Amino acid sequence: MNLNTIGLTEKINQDFLALKQSEEMIIGRVALEHKHLYRVWTEHGDLLCEVSGKFNFEALSREDYPAVGDWVVLKPRADEGKGTIYTVMPRFSKFSRKSAGRTAEEQIVAANVDTVFLVNSLNDDLNLRRIERYLLLTWESGANPVIVLSKADLCENLEEKLVEVEAIAFGGVPVIPISAEQMSGIDQLAPFLQPGKTVALLGSSGVGKSTLTNRLLGDEKMAVKEIREGDDKGRHTTTHRELIQLPNGSVLIDTPGMRELQLWESSEGLTETFSDIDELAENCRFRDCKHVDEPGCAVVLAIEEGTLPAGRLTSYNKLQKELAYIERKADKRAQTEEQKKWKNIAKQMKNKKKIK
Repeated sequence: MNLNTIGLTEKINQDFLALKQSEEMIIGRVALEHKHLYRVWTEHGDLLCEVSGKFNFEALSREDYPAVGDWVVLKPRADEGKGTIYTVMPRFSKFSRKSAGRTAEEQIVAANVDTVFLVNSLNDDLNLRRIERYLLLTWESGANPVIVLSKADLCENLEEKLVEVEAIAFGGVPVIPISAEQMSGIDQLAPFLQPGKTVALLGSSGVGKSTLTNRLLGDEKMAVKEIREGDDKGRHTTTHRELIQLPNGSVLIDTPGMRELQLWESSEGLTETFSDIDELAENCRFRDCKHVDEPGCAVVLAIEEGTLPAGRLTSYNKLQKELAYIERKADKRAQTEEQKKWKNIAKQMKNKKKIK
């Protein structure tokens, strides 16, 4: 496999040379994550890998383990089709969300992604507030967002929907309507699908991610299902995250539909996503304006004049509260991880004394 076509750059290669500990170590990219095992693309082909014992011992959280899209340093056992991962290399981007449950733990959905296609269906399930949430996390990830509006052939008021979505797509975010069934609009995605570049497909179930993947591949590799009748909600088709190489050499990461997208430390992404509110807030009379009932509030005035939708401010306030809650939970988790780190160090020192 030519690693350059799947995203290997000079910078990544230099990082690898600095991190490898022996000549037999090679570089690879995680294509698929199984339970405790990883399918890795390497110069020897696909290898089924596990992490080393030392790696497992020193890992403090899920973030430390490999994720789909990661570049890793490993020792191959090519004759067995296997290998051992020793290091996860620095990520230049990572799309993360809070894992399900009450614990404040990061789940990396995709790593080392250049562009994220935020796929939303142009049916009754189109949700502007959900798109805002996806945009927020994409900006925070370090990748560039592109809003892809699927099933355009089923939308009777396409122009109206485009105006609504473009009103929240700040920062020059492209908004591209497509129909995978009729192959319309697909050519507008080509500039982002270049050899050596990685694109992640993100969106809820049933929005057409798998159908789009099949169109880009030119075959029916990914299974597809129809949306449910009655509520226009999608059904899960993709069950895992996976790297897929397209015929032109670019790499696609298809992901399962996410019904729940909880934020993860996205304060910078909040500024990018809601730049219109931040710009209006600059003209508020008070710097600590909460945009509720303070006199001279430029944000409330914009809502009253109809230039800012009230739902946009509601969404902004809700996401701010959610981020503040996550930050408090993360601080507690960081304290726990620090304690675990020092316990590991103490255990290592104790074992060394026993050996002596």
